[in-house]
Amino acid sequence: MDRRRFVGAALAAGVAAGAARRVRIAFLGGSHSHARGKVEVVSKLPDYELAGMWEPDLALMEGYQARGIKRLSLDDLLEDESVEVIVVESDIPDHAHHARLALEAGKHVHIEKPPALTLEDFRRLLRLAAQKKRLVQVGYMWRYHPGINAIFEAVAKGWLGDVYLVHAVINKSLDPARRPTWARFRGGQMFELGCHVIDPLVRLLGRPNRVTPYLKKHGDYDDNLADNTLAVFEYSKAMGVVMGTALQPNSGRYRTFAVFGANGTATLRPIEPPVLEIDLKRAAGPYPAGPQRVKLPPYERFVDDFIELAAAVRGERTLRVSAAEDLLVQEALLKASGM
Repeated sequence: MDRRRFVGAALAAGVAAGAARRVRIAFLGGSHSHARGKVEVVSKLPDYELAGMWEPDLALMEGYQARGIKRLSLDDLLEDESVEVIVVESDIPDHAHHARLALEAGKHVHIEKPPALTLEDFRRLLRLAAQKKRLVQVGYMWRYHPGINAIFEAVAKGWLGDVYLVHAVINKSLDPARRPTWARFRGGQMFELGCHVIDPLVRLLGRPNRVTPYLKKHGDYDDNLADNTLAVFEYSKAMGVVMGTALQPNSGRYRTFAVFGANGTATLRPIEPPVLEIDLKRAAGPYPAGPQRVKLPPYERFVDDFIELAAAVRGERTLRVSAAEDLLVQEALLKASGM
């Protein structure tokens, strides 16, 4: 199912579900690479009414205005009492500051990844959210991925047996023009992109006993970007290995999230479009012994994130990932990034 048909199906499902209150939402920044996709999803979901966007880069903002997005001032965005949710899609070093502005204004926040450059900055955000009784949803894009969630289920129900290894690969062929932007952070590729697989690894296995990063620059470019990276996560009875390079052509087809247990292995490769294989020694749950490809439901980035956020704002459910889990992920990410 392609993107347009999938979002259309989500919209139709929302209409069929009844007249749930629409949540008024606005974007604080639009410079992040995920911003356009999120604007598109929010614009189409029946759960939301999009108030507009504040973006200081006027040329960038003109592009959004051409797509029908209203331009707001920062004061308009923060002071509009009808806006319940602010989506922070600004430059990464500004994420924590902009999320703080939104929380101080009494808004719920969806904050793009990584949410902060330090652990203490993120702790302060979560404390403020608790004080204000407001939600913080971090934008790790695979928290609602059906393949990753099928792996979580297989682990939680013991179908894979005791887990002893998680292996993840998240590579990219990075445009040289973007390298200086990523090079601002010591973790480079690991910080910018590795976070997406560190997130499920840590939520699956918990806080590691030790994290050892290997952050190398092997590309022939005149910069200091850590473009060939690896991090080892040590647990009492398991290990996690995350590999990330910015140098691999056709990298999407090699992205992997694999979990190894005493009774078998679950391998998601590629992650998008998702292909999941379960290979068990003994039949468990719905899976027979031996290798098999698992049929997965249609998946599109960001759709389920925002459906869940609207429901949580309306008090219909809680967010899938708790603040405590978010904090563990941030701690592990910074260690893996040498930050």
